[in-house]
Amino acid sequence: MRDIVFTRGSGWIPVVISEDGALKLMLGAGADANHEPRTFTFPIGEAHLAVLREDLPRHLLLWSAVLPLCDAAGTAGRLDESAAVALLDPVLLSPPADVDALFRRIPWDWSRLVAHGADIDLLQRGQVCAAMRSATGTGDEKRAQEHHADRRRAARGVVPGPLDAAILRYTGQYAHGATVPGRMPDAVDAALLPEVMRVIATAEQACAGMRIGIDPRRGKRATDQHDWDRVATAVDSAVRRAHPGLVGDAVRAVGFLMCSETADRSRSTTGEDDAEAADDRAGLGGSARKTALSFTDDKGAEKKWLRDGPRSASAEFWDFVGDRSAEDNDVFTIEDEEMGEGIQLHFYAGSIARVTTVREGKGGSDPEYRVEYGLVDGLGAYRDLVNAFVRGGCAALEPYGPWMSDVAEFELARRGRRDAR
Repeated sequence: MRDIVFTRGSGWIPVVISEDGALKLMLGAGADANHEPRTFTFPIGEAHLAVLREDLPRHLLLWSAVLPLCDAAGTAGRLDESAAVALLDPVLLSPPADVDALFRRIPWDWSRLVAHGADIDLLQRGQVCAAMRSATGTGDEKRAQEHHADRRRAARGVVPGPLDAAILRYTGQYAHGATVPGRMPDAVDAALLPEVMRVIATAEQACAGMRIGIDPRRGKRATDQHDWDRVATAVDSAVRRAHPGLVGDAVRAVGFLMCSETADRSRSTTGEDDAEAADDRAGLGGSARKTALSFTDDKGAEKKWLRDGPRSASAEFWDFVGDRSAEDNDVFTIEDEEMGEGIQLHFYAGSIARVTTVREGKGGSDPEYRVEYGLVDGLGAYRDLVNAFVRGGCAALEPYGPWMSDVAEFELARRGRRDAR
């Protein structure tokens, strides 16, 4: 039978239980193979319980010292009870100087002490008992996360200044650089906020009017990496030029914010529909504009498009790609059956084939096709080729060459491009 003898009633701080008449310390740490929290126990004595009741700093220090043993147990291993019990007297009953000396010899968990208010400067000097005089029973996980981020940066030789730290907090990137960025002015000291906003204004001006499109080759929500890199480079250059004292982490945080916001704005536009509508207004559609097309992928799926539908051919095609594209499905075809021509896009290879019917099959004979290959540099070029085919068929693709009918010649050109990179 298990009864709780003593608990501070706060978060994950270890509790004292009585199990079959024996006192034990119980704490949760780590997770099992099913990602469920693991619970560990080990025996303690009455003298240890008395200290735990009266001395919050010692309670927290013991927790910090035992956590590495829990980590060592992994997802299924047993806690080294002998090692845990061996920590009780030195941590709970020894003079402060001896506790400090112990913590210079053993592994311990910084984050638990920092979260519960430890003085970070004293911890870094090895004065753990003095550092815990400011300890609190309630943990502040944000403080621990920011301290962990500071230690990671210090390991890379990065020491953010006040403005750097303010920018990281404004963008929500101080503790976790991979977190989706946002604008958090309330997280910044009021005295530094105007300076932060000047940096943000520089970045906004640098990327004004730029777009980050969707890359349907990687799904319906994936951003175009080329567009993303273009915006990031523009912001990086402008911010470093105007504010040369900023560390790289702060500059990248601003660039991440600008790219994220630009991508969000761009998602509300329908680029292919807009492009074709603009062509119609400018008279660029031409008499060869397609009226009916079929889209297919490498898995046998097919979608039909008719000109009198609500959306443009290009928009419908890229939606089809976004829905169907996968690592094992990256060849897509657009075919005009009436005109006997089409294009095949090879996303895996950065290439395209245009196919035209030279002679229709008659009397049981197979039709004859002319197949020509071209290299394609990125999503933007693929979009241009699709739009051109929709406007004017294979003939409209001529300016996007060179086109090669010899497969060996094409493969040589493709290898040359790959080697050049």
